[in-house]
Amino acid sequence: MNRKSMLNVLCLCALLLSGPMLQAQQVTSSTCKKAVKHYQKGYEYIRNKQFTDAIHYAKMAIQEDVSFTEAYIMVAESYSMMEESDMALLYYQKALYVDPDFSPKLYYFTAREYMRSNHYNEALTYFVQYFEKSGTDKAKAPADIRAHYDQCVYRAKLMTDSTHIRLTNMGPNINSALDEYQPSFTADESCIVFTLLRPADLRTECKGCSSEEDLYISRQENGDWQPRRPLGEPVNSHYNEGAQCISPDGKYVLFTACHREDGYGSCDLYWSKRVGDRWTVPQNMGKPVNTQYWESQPTFGADGKTIYYASNRPGGKGKCDIWKTTMLEDGVFSTPVNVGEPINTAGDELAPYLHPNGTVLYFASTGHPGMGGQDLFYSLQNTNGTWNTPVNMGYPINTSADESNIVVNARGTRGYVASNKKGGFGKMDIYWFELPEKMRPQPVTYLKGRIFNAKDSSVLCAKFRVMDLETGAEKVLSESDPETGEFLVCIPSNGTYALHASHPNFLFYSANFTLDSSYQLKPYHKDIYMNPIEAGRSVVLNNVFFDTDKSVLKKESELELAKLVELMKANPKLRVEIGGHTDNQGSREHNLTLSRNRAKAVYDYLVAQGVKAERIRYKGYGFEQPVATNDTPEGRALNRRTEFKIMGN
Repeated sequence: MNRKSMLNVLCLCALLLSGPMLQAQQVTSSTCKKAVKHYQKGYEYIRNKQFTDAIHYAKMAIQEDVSFTEAYIMVAESYSMMEESDMALLYYQKALYVDPDFSPKLYYFTAREYMRSNHYNEALTYFVQYFEKSGTDKAKAPADIRAHYDQCVYRAKLMTDSTHIRLTNMGPNINSALDEYQPSFTADESCIVFTLLRPADLRTECKGCSSEEDLYISRQENGDWQPRRPLGEPVNSHYNEGAQCISPDGKYVLFTACHREDGYGSCDLYWSKRVGDRWTVPQNMGKPVNTQYWESQPTFGADGKTIYYASNRPGGKGKCDIWKTTMLEDGVFSTPVNVGEPINTAGDELAPYLHPNGTVLYFASTGHPGMGGQDLFYSLQNTNGTWNTPVNMGYPINTSADESNIVVNARGTRGYVASNKKGGFGKMDIYWFELPEKMRPQPVTYLKGRIFNAKDSSVLCAKFRVMDLETGAEKVLSESDPETGEFLVCIPSNGTYALHASHPNFLFYSANFTLDSSYQLKPYHKDIYMNPIEAGRSVVLNNVFFDTDKSVLKKESELELAKLVELMKANPKLRVEIGGHTDNQGSREHNLTLSRNRAKAVYDYLVAQGVKAERIRYKGYGFEQPVATNDTPEGRALNRRTEFKIMGN
């Protein structure tokens, strides 16, 4: 039971003293008429939830009779209802000192107050005394008391396993005297988008509302966050815009808006795309994603397509569940799927955040065991797509209060949360902290740069894909900005990946990355120049692989060769040469033969896929055309390559 539900519970006096003597309101432990009169007056106030007045009269009763146990209990319970646990515990202790045998339940309620103030070991001491005083063991205790005892044991363990975490305020360029919350970042942490709650003005569309939510943005330059500014029109309006996320590449923002004219019901999800420094007019994500029910709190996967969000729509496991959809193309989304157990429960699951590695889901829940209220959890995804049992993020990330959401940077080293802790700039502020080693997800790095036309250095809008070379699975889908040529794509660790950039009028670009879990992830910054489809232009097939001194294509080459087949079929008049090249290890004759056989292997593959043989020729060049020195292993690796060159179109 958390603080928000406490006011719906009868006062402790009624729970302890229910029966004829309380109903008569005459028989108490005190025989002092003045004390009883003050107590009865206080009892009327506490029944009406006027706790300050109840405390006043209960303390007057205590002045008349210092051994008046019920009066101490009334003060304690009133302070508890006012969320002043220190004072509540003081008066529970006084009641127990006056009469330690008054009622076993007094020990139970003292234990509950210690739980609410995060003192779980002390609470366990009073649970034990309750069992002793009541003459029963845990197994025979009432169900609610057993449940609270088990919660206390669980939370005490979380406290024992806690790690030192220091929240650092993100500073005055992000936070203010207003509420700032729901942060989201691009994969390189160069951009933050968050929700700001400000006072309503004359243009606010919500009738009777005292506040309005808007989206704000800040960029990091030389390690410093620049002064925040509104994301502006057309994303911000005079309605509420909040509970947002920005895609890892910074190209899309998804957000929640409620009761708009183009809405489907309560709150809907919207999307907008960045072009240069401008955002497109937001579009409702439409059916089947949005319904007449509540849809909110979206998060983008690193692949640029997968979207998780929270909804109370029918068909879930509980009240609010986490659902998943896929962006098939701009404005087109797949039918949402409930992520199911073990993520969703009969309670509320909210605020999903999918780490850029695509295999760790963070979320808030009231349905999983926790510290009380709404706690933060994470779950790891298995290779078959199922999720493992969620793990509570523990104390002090979770407390007896409600924790709203968390995001973790791509490197897995830093977490970001919103908190109204003391010492901030105002109400809710955004903080960061170093994530404990045991909680760090598999890290992700990124490739960032700009893409140009190699012929005239003009910028290009090209599509990017990151593929797992072993499985062929698409990990990331993105594109460069049409106005600036900028791109940002995530690269997961623990695998070998192919990167392809493509444009209908240009030869594709390819690269590959092999990263393991021990690799010290460093961002890649690279400008890419793509060659137009013209005679004489050539491309290195960086993802065509052969075993050492062999000419049989490895399976991992199929992704790259499929792109070449696609290019040839899209340009039916294109004629190309496949060229094989080696380093200078071995004789000239051997390398000429090896390079020719490797070029022929690619030729054979293309012909087998339906490309006409007369459009292709192959040739081995041995080590006659090096592109780097043969004096280093790195240089020799660059010289061992397969190229295709356009001979005519």
